[in-house]
Amino acid sequence: MKGIRVLIADDHRIVREGLVAILKTKKGIELSGEATNGIEAVALAKRLMPDVILMDISMPKMNGIKATTLIKETLPKIGIIAITMHDDEATIFKLIRAGVDGYLLKDSESSEIVAAIRTVHKGGSTLNPEIAKKVLDELARMPLPQKREQTQRPYRLSEREIGVLQEVARGKSNKEIASELKLSEKTIKNHLRSIFSKMEVSDRTKAAMLGIQGGFIDLDFNP
Repeated sequence: MKGIRVLIADDHRIVREGLVAILKTKKGIELSGEATNGIEAVALAKRLMPDVILMDISMPKMNGIKATTLIKETLPKIGIIAITMHDDEATIFKLIRAGVDGYLLKDSESSEIVAAIRTVHKGGSTLNPEIAKKVLDELARMPLPQKREQTQRPYRLSEREIGVLQEVARGKSNKEIASELKLSEKTIKNHLRSIFSKMEVSDRTKAAMLGIQGGFIDLDFNP
């Protein structure tokens, strides 16, 4: 069985060596190649067709945000995980708009990085919990549009799906949502798959963002 092919893009040699050392010890993961800047990352992505890219943000010649944008425009199925020291809201939102599938900080544990690679390869997404909280906190401070009429069905979501998405926006895990709504975790996962398909997004954070921006997910609530 083929392993998950991973391309590492980082201009710091010591960081690349550290990531290579981590990946070499994990079954089912293969090193596809290494890039030292954004231009190389784009070129190698097209030539090597990796499954997942670990993308640094601050690189010479072309930064990781621009590289991510270019790769996602032509090769949207390649999963991209941003690994950076930047956790400011501006950078986070730029990366989300660029299409990253994951966002981890460089002080993340090796187990978190490996888990993120496997999650993204399966079509999921991953955000460092602190990053996810910043995204939702920032959205909470933004002026929201007027709510849609109850008779409208935004994105054709059912009432149950909107309820699940509301809990996602509160930052709850699948297990917590299942407990809150008295459903099984499997049912919650099925609802999320349906939500992602209807909203044409690949992860829970983007779905929550669209729901909040669309005015049908309310952040003015009492937990």
